[in-house]
Amino acid sequence: MNAVPAIDFRRPRRGDRLISLLDQGLRVVFAPAAAGRQTGRPTPRPAGANLPAVVLTPDQTRHAAGLMRVNHAGEVAAQALYYGQALVARDTATREHLLFAAREEGDHLTWCAERLEQLNSRPSLLSPFWFAGAATIGTVAAIVGDRVSLGFVAETEKQVEAHLNDHLERLPDGDADSRAILEQMRVDEIRHGQDALDRGGAELPRPIQALMRLVSRVMTVTAYRF
Repeated sequence: MNAVPAIDFRRPRRGDRLISLLDQGLRVVFAPAAAGRQTGRPTPRPAGANLPAVVLTPDQTRHAAGLMRVNHAGEVAAQALYYGQALVARDTATREHLLFAAREEGDHLTWCAERLEQLNSRPSLLSPFWFAGAATIGTVAAIVGDRVSLGFVAETEKQVEAHLNDHLERLPDGDADSRAILEQMRVDEIRHGQDALDRGGAELPRPIQALMRLVSRVMTVTAYRF
């Protein structure tokens, strides 16, 4: 299936961008897995991908699926966060940066969705909630100002990096396919965070950082099962 065209947030009227945000939410939550792919990058594959695949046990499969469901939920939230921030970004260059990152996060969304299908599992049932909540948070952060918005990106990506490191340690040893996806995601997330800092992102107050970690923890525990 062909990828759904990327949403154009460069229209002059904010009302148009709001409609685009709502449209993006419907695509992210309800479109087939391939709809998220926006840059044309193929799904990462492990070294020696032509070798016979390791067969996971039922318990390993369920655990891997739970972890990838959490990562998929995180990518749903990332799409909402970036597009919500782009909705009200004051600076055109900042908006373009956010949209570029959002397109790469769209790749992550597709990769996680495809892996869930391979594991005979599904995305989180709460995906509409993850999108709506993250879009609201991203919009509020951007309303405060572009420096705060970029600082929010940097802190989010720092926490996502730690989260991916944890998942890479917890994946079943034989799940090379999921591991290849998470490793490429980690590379992208580190770059997104550093780019946000390089563009002038402000460090967030510690209480805000702690609150973000708490919200992330709630989503992680919930999405693993639901």
